[in-house]
Amino acid sequence: MRIRIVDAFTDRPFAGNPAGVMLLDAFPDDTRLQRIALEVNHAETAFAHRLPEGGEADWALRWFTPAAEVAMCGHATLATAHVLHTTGAHSGPVRFATLSGVLSATPHEDGSITLDFPTAPLTRVEPPAEVAEALGTKPLAAFDTGPNIGDLLIEVADEKTVLGLTPDLKALAVHSERGVIATARAENPADGYDFVSRCFFPRIGIDEDPVTGSAHTALAPYWSERLGRPDLTGLQASARTGLVRTRLRGDRTLLTGRAVTTIEGELLV
Repeated sequence: MRIRIVDAFTDRPFAGNPAGVMLLDAFPDDTRLQRIALEVNHAETAFAHRLPEGGEADWALRWFTPAAEVAMCGHATLATAHVLHTTGAHSGPVRFATLSGVLSATPHEDGSITLDFPTAPLTRVEPPAEVAEALGTKPLAAFDTGPNIGDLLIEVADEKTVLGLTPDLKALAVHSERGVIATARAENPADGYDFVSRCFFPRIGIDEDPVTGSAHTALAPYWSERLGRPDLTGLQASARTGLVRTRLRGDRTLLTGRAVTTIEGELLV
């Protein structure tokens, strides 16, 4: 079985968010999928297999972190669509059957790919005092992001605050289903992005995710309302960094980015 490592939401290798991608004939048992994901040891490994023609989706797709299966993953979906397109396994738009319903990915002539994901429903909540203490800064606002994502979205004072966070990850792990998204408005939009974010998911085995497409289904509606525009660009300010272009369309959010295959090999066991 071929396995590829793809850097997603970047146009250069060794940046963005790396994901493992495996195209299969069928899904093996969950234990084997989880063990492969642990061996790959990236934020997510995506497993996909072709579905019969004529259905509502073209490929079945699942995502595993080193510790658990997740309901939604943007960067591993982008990575999978990139592999399908660049290897000729699928041409044109592709529909994936996932735990979050049918998600589509559309390749463009410039090499970018647009994902069509459900917009996260945001519910304002009172930020727990323990979260402020774990982040080391006072939240300006906090939102629950709904069942597909399961994060706590926290706005903090400014971009410098986001960049300087050194959270207590063990303390953060108990305050959401998946993790915490910290965000702020861009200090200088002329730099090419409108907001910044960082994502901490210690509960599912990821201390800090390099670039999180699914988080942008919550960040897009939040910042589109704040900034008064449906089209935005987010910078995820991890050590690897990555850019996600977002377009809000009501209950759907379009996420556009690029991807680069860096490793291709064979699973021997």
